[in-house]
Amino acid sequence: MILRFAAFVVLVYALGFIGFAVTLPQPLTHMRTDAVIVPTGASGRIPRGLEVLRDGDAERMLVSGVDPEVKPGEFAAQFDVTDREMECCVTLGFLAVDTRSNAGEAAQWMRDNDVETVRLVTTDWHMRRAASEMRGALPEGVTILEDAVPSDPDFRQLFLEYNKLLLATVSQGFSL
Repeated sequence: MILRFAAFVVLVYALGFIGFAVTLPQPLTHMRTDAVIVPTGASGRIPRGLEVLRDGDAERMLVSGVDPEVKPGEFAAQFDVTDREMECCVTLGFLAVDTRSNAGEAAQWMRDNDVETVRLVTTDWHMRRAASEMRGALPEGVTILEDAVPSDPDFRQLFLEYNKLLLATVSQGFSL
């Protein structure tokens, strides 16, 4: 009986991982939101967020989890952000250190800026957990659109992220 149950758990886990790995979220086409949130991390995230901003699909952008050592001028130079864009539209968040604190930092910024619709830009393999954490931190009624940056993750990266997603899901279940 215990052996069958253990085999069932392993099978469910393996099928869940396969489903996770082969159905990574996709980029979003042009859809307007109040803001775009970009957690720092893998390459392609910040350029995609800036593209959304420059295309007029969002009015402002929060880059969450920026290293406190990074100065706004350095950020602007690295990503070719104009002074006008930095002044009006780009906020650098220095408080977050992980996905959960990205969600908290973003939620506070959204409350402070009366944001009701947001586009979350992160890497495809990271999207499910980032969106889940974000939904858990935001007040009801806020709409999150998922805009995944395509990547080419290896098995190890997918395996680690799948397990982090499972842990985050269990952790959120206990905090309800």
